[in-house]
Amino acid sequence: MKLYSLPQEIPPTAGLPVRWRELSALSGNLAARLADRLSIPEPALTCSGTAALIMILRVLRQRHPHRCVLIVPAFTCPLVALAAGFCPPLTVVPCDLAPNGIDLDSQHLAQLCDHRTLAVVVTHLAGRVVDVDSAKAVAAACGAAVIEDAAQAMGARDDGQSVGLKGDAAFFSMAFGKGLTSAEGGVLFSRDPELHRALHQQCRQDLPFRLGWEIRRIAELAGYALFYHPRGLYYVYGRPLRRALARGDRIQAVGDDFSRRDIPLHRLGGYRRRVAAGALKRLPAFLESGRERALRRIAALRELPGVGVLTDTAGREGVWPFILLLMPNPSARDAAMDSLWTAGLGVTRLFIHTLYGYPAVAPLLGLTPPCPHADDFAARSLSISNSPWLTDKLFNDIVEQLRTVLA
Repeated sequence: MKLYSLPQEIPPTAGLPVRWRELSALSGNLAARLADRLSIPEPALTCSGTAALIMILRVLRQRHPHRCVLIVPAFTCPLVALAAGFCPPLTVVPCDLAPNGIDLDSQHLAQLCDHRTLAVVVTHLAGRVVDVDSAKAVAAACGAAVIEDAAQAMGARDDGQSVGLKGDAAFFSMAFGKGLTSAEGGVLFSRDPELHRALHQQCRQDLPFRLGWEIRRIAELAGYALFYHPRGLYYVYGRPLRRALARGDRIQAVGDDFSRRDIPLHRLGGYRRRVAAGALKRLPAFLESGRERALRRIAALRELPGVGVLTDTAGREGVWPFILLLMPNPSARDAAMDSLWTAGLGVTRLFIHTLYGYPAVAPLLGLTPPCPHADDFAARSLSISNSPWLTDKLFNDIVEQLRTVLA
């Protein structure tokens, strides 16, 4: 399947492009603007969402040094588990998902939680708003905290307020493709004033300014402004994707090949804060147009036999960087990926494995209970970009290819 006469590539997620005039920003208080826009406490800003999670874990460990277990979804970004490696002797225990969804399985969570549990991570995966209340009830019974991983969900709302305000602490990511970007960056906050102050203090203590990293990220931000369009992405995203798949390296193809070396700890520099503060003005309209586009396209996807589309339940309004599908069976998913992964249409897989499948994560795992629902989700899921560059015609091409696979 050929996309255009000239090689082009749709990005796998709908990231907010950076405009050149924003790169010349001379002012703008990002933390204050985020607090005002999202109605959250003025956040601490870190070099990444992973660094934000590490700060949360360190503060919680200081408060509860006898607790040494972190419970996370079995199907999540490997960086979530790798963060525990910066907070020894914390170990990671995967929890199964609810059937055909991304909420934590409450029954399995209750079996895992005990007096050793420091915190439970709930993840608003793919911008969808998950059930925080049920996880809170289970965690509260053993005195554990709840951390909302909202890395992919800046702008999402739960019962009329920003995600992140139900749990004890939360973070957003400003990595490429997450919506608002500062060429990596994290947004960290807590609804509890005392914990919120402690998080700010931990960031000041543990995140020094590192000139080398700041120069590198500024260069990457300029590269994002230069190449983040379909033609540029063919070279910086599409070609590496195809090379990885040609080698049979699916983990690298989706960008899951993380290790501890990929997690620097440093301050988010002032220049990148100002650039993101300028771009933030455009984020609400960008998210709203993405929501309208996704909801329109979901109707067509729901007509496909046996295909499930992840959406939000009443009272929850997520954001739509991409649309996450569950195919009827693993063979149908694999057949769809065989035809669409290299078609330049923004179809990909979110994560290749559950946490058990990543060698860098294995040393951090403590108890490794079976997680059949998460394994099933990993085997049947794929994602479709919600980028505005994915035109209706190209989206219809994807739908028709899926229909062919399912026939």
